[in-house]
Amino acid sequence: MNLHFFYTGQLIDFSVLYLNSVANISLWVLLITIGKMLVDRIQTERQLEFLEKERVKSELDYLKAQINPHAFFNSLNTVYGHIDKSNQVARNILLQFSSLLRYQLYDCGAEKVSLENEVEFIKNYIDFQRLRKDEHLMVDFQIEVNKSGLKIAPLLLIVLIENAFKFVSNFSDKENKICVRIFTKGNTIYTSFVNTRELPQAGNFNHSNGIGIANLKRRLELLYNNKYQLTKNVENTFYETHLNIDLR
Repeated sequence: MNLHFFYTGQLIDFSVLYLNSVANISLWVLLITIGKMLVDRIQTERQLEFLEKERVKSELDYLKAQINPHAFFNSLNTVYGHIDKSNQVARNILLQFSSLLRYQLYDCGAEKVSLENEVEFIKNYIDFQRLRKDEHLMVDFQIEVNKSGLKIAPLLLIVLIENAFKFVSNFSDKENKICVRIFTKGNTIYTSFVNTRELPQAGNFNHSNGIGIANLKRRLELLYNNKYQLTKNVENTFYETHLNIDLR
């Protein structure tokens, strides 16, 4: 183009033209990059400010939510004192309930808790539920934790155990059973929850519905993204759920 259309009698030094073009383009790329970085920095700071406000709000809401349970927990001593000493069953039930509430109030504030403590809470919860259910319900609870020092987000497994007790069958002529299996292999925890069930009636909800399961799935996604597996198996006579989590 230079030779045939813009020839002025003197050929352009293309090396100079190339260097000038590179310098010109580099300058504009640098300016645009700096501008983009400044915009991203402003957006990031605004997002961090928003997240900090949300964190403070969540912390305040959590503290407010603790007020009523804390007062309720303290009032249990009064209730315990008014139960006749001869009614040892009622006193034991209240003590177990108090232990469950104490764990949720004082031990679940951290993001992760000791797996041993969480398992102990599950044991107490199952014992408490056994007292509430009649003799027709059989509960088979097996646990095998081979590695110490593992930590887990609190109150994850209890959601599935609650569902097992909530939806277990209530036959008068057949076995009603709940099976809970918890064991570890390396850094992974393997759990299964099985309960006998009655044939669902029209309009009845199943295990997969409800706020508890939705919250469980959301917490698993946030805390153990790509490190967990949650599956279910529904049959006419039983409902089975498996949850495996890599705790590393």
